[in-house]
Amino acid sequence: MEDDRPVTGSLGERLLQEELGTVRRADAFYRDQVLDHLNHRMREFITRQEMVLIATADAGGHCDSSLRAGPAGFVRILGRRTLAYPDYRGNGVMASLGNITENPHIGLLFLDFGPDRIGLHVNGEAQLVADQDMREHHPALPVDPVPGRRATVWVEVSVHEAYVHCSKHIPRMERLTGSRRDWGTDDPARKGGDWFGTAATRHPTDSPEPAHR
Repeated sequence: MEDDRPVTGSLGERLLQEELGTVRRADAFYRDQVLDHLNHRMREFITRQEMVLIATADAGGHCDSSLRAGPAGFVRILGRRTLAYPDYRGNGVMASLGNITENPHIGLLFLDFGPDRIGLHVNGEAQLVADQDMREHHPALPVDPVPGRRATVWVEVSVHEAYVHCSKHIPRMERLTGSRRDWGTDDPARKGGDWFGTAATRHPTDSPEPAHR
C-alpha cells in the first residue's frame, strides 16, 4: 500500500480500496471531507436534528443499532470535539448503554430528510455521565418540561471523525403536524404493542392484538 496515503480509515477498508480500485476516490474523500472535530456548519446542523441513529458493540464485537430522538437540540454540542445526548426512558434493556460500558466506540448518523436532505457521520468514544454530574459541568443545560424526556444518564461522545453522508440515497420526506409521541410511556399499545407478533408466537394462548390493526 502507498506510504503517502492519508492516515485514516480501518485496515479493512484500505485493503478493499486497493483491491477494488477506489484508492483515488477514497483518498480524495479522506482529505476533503473527514475532520477530527465538528466545524461550525456541522454543529449548526446537529442542533436542528430531532433524531440520530447510533451504533455500538460489546467487548466481543457483537453489534447493536438503535434510534434516539427528541426535540431539536436534544443532542447538545459541548465543544468542537464533544457532544452529548440524554438517554430517555425506554424498554429497560439498556443494550446501547451496556455496550458502551464494555466498548466505548460509537457511531452516530444524523439524517435530514427535509430541506437539507443530507447526512452527517460522527464517530468517537462514548462514556456515561449521570444527569447530576452533567449539569454540574454544564449548568446551562435546560430542564426538559416533559417528564418522559428527563434523563438520568447522558452519553458524552469525544469526536474522532466527522464526515458527510451524501444526499443521493436519502429520500425526501414531508413533516406531519400534530402527531403524538408518548415519551416514557409503559403502555404497550402506545409503544407499538406486539406489532411483529413475537409475543403471540411465544405465548399463543395469551396473544394481544397487534397495535396496527
